[in-house]
Amino acid sequence: MLVVALVVAAAPRLRPVVAAGIALGFSCAVELFQLTGVPAALAARSRLAPLVLGTSFHAPDLLWYAVGAAAGWAVHAGLRRRARRSDAAGGG
Repeated sequence: MLVVALVVAAAPRLRPVVAAGIALGFSCAVELFQLTGVPAALAARSRLAPLVLGTSFHAPDLLWYAVGAAAGWAVHAGLRRRARRSDAAGGG
């Protein structure tokens, strides 16, 4: 959900499904990048690298990224619907 929130913060006009898709794609790419060993090597030299890139591949994480992206989509879509109703009712 954090990555979805960061995508929406960077591009607030994106549709919720697009924001969630970008977040999911990015998260999966980072997880798959861990298979190269580069993030683990960077972690040996940097305190920030393991926080951003992780250090080792864990296949179940891919499922959890999808769950997080879906939850982020649901929250984003709900907030957009709420804002539209508020604007339509003259609240905005």
